[in-house]
Amino acid sequence: MARWSSPKDPELEAALRRNRRWVVNNQIKRLLLRFPSRTAPVRFLQSRFKTLDLMGRAANWLRKYPSCFEVFSADAGGGGGGEEEPHFGFTKRMAALVDAEGAALDASEPAMAGRLARVLMLARGRRFQVSKLAALRGPLGLPDDYLLRLLPAHTDLFRLANPYPHRCNAAELELIRWVPSLAVSAVEAAAAASDSAPRFTCSLPASWVKSHAKMEEFNSTPYISPFSEEWVVPATDAEAEKRAVAVVHELLSLTLWKKMSILKLEHFRREFGLPEDTARMLLRHPCLFYVSNRYKIHTVVLREGYHGSDLREKDPVVVSKERLGDLMQEGLHEYNQRHRAANLEKKRRRGEVEVKEEEEVVDDKEVARLDSAEKREERRRFYKVLFGDDNR
Repeated sequence: MARWSSPKDPELEAALRRNRRWVVNNQIKRLLLRFPSRTAPVRFLQSRFKTLDLMGRAANWLRKYPSCFEVFSADAGGGGGGEEEPHFGFTKRMAALVDAEGAALDASEPAMAGRLARVLMLARGRRFQVSKLAALRGPLGLPDDYLLRLLPAHTDLFRLANPYPHRCNAAELELIRWVPSLAVSAVEAAAAASDSAPRFTCSLPASWVKSHAKMEEFNSTPYISPFSEEWVVPATDAEAEKRAVAVVHELLSLTLWKKMSILKLEHFRREFGLPEDTARMLLRHPCLFYVSNRYKIHTVVLREGYHGSDLREKDPVVVSKERLGDLMQEGLHEYNQRHRAANLEKKRRRGEVEVKEEEEVVDDKEVARLDSAEKREERRRFYKVLFGDDNR
């Protein structure tokens, strides 16, 4: 894929930046939840550091987020009387937010089933390889154990099959029956609410005259629903693009954050019937899609899903995850303040600087600037690995 992106939209860029704050700590949270006690040796996290694309000492990372994690000494053998070693676990506030996220996931299981069914209805053959479908787990807000959660409760809707028993990871998730009430795209639902014909809406300012004109031309032909009980191959290139745009629009509408990496989207080109150069197609429709190259990873954002830098509609799971991100940022801010104060004190003792009282007050912008300068390279490394949404 060529290296290009849409003209910069500061608000959408800010949304992408904010949504990445808690990625690493979310993975650490998932590691901790594997332990019934929700505590683990720090050396266990250290052994997983490379998979997080992080360097240095795990204990130092944990100390940066005192509001999220606490480090303590515990018996290395677990039987008492043994040698003690550092362990870590959730703080009380973090534990409460983790429980709230779990409750939100439980409550959203019917919505999860609906999103999963719609994705299967968009796909060729109404089926997906389970190993491949895992790439959509994060964007769709599905937990690691989504199959165990959803399949037993929806045996009339989903079925696991293995058409190639001799192959590893060949199991497929199949949609058993067509659900007419789910086969309504976001565009069609909006049209029904306004009692009008289905058409795409341009989310760019009116000053983008040429883009609005192109959108009107694009809307001059009938809308092609991405849902159909039979896989339809459009007769012309224009119809093919119309359907492909509708598929991407609907797929992004189904994601919790209304965005997805383009590399991941192109990974499902065959299943969704997308063109070979999907990225170029997205750039042809700036009224609908914003393409960002933040962290050197191309991401497509559904413009109408955002008002400024905020999601227009937030799923309860998104709200719970954002609270975890806010707690992480609070801890990082506290750590930065202490770190800067300690450095100033060292310089004062060495007589290198004469520190005035007002210098001890650090506003949020200055802390953010200092932290960004210090950690930019570290963030670039792990964002490159973790931007793939699976770690939501």
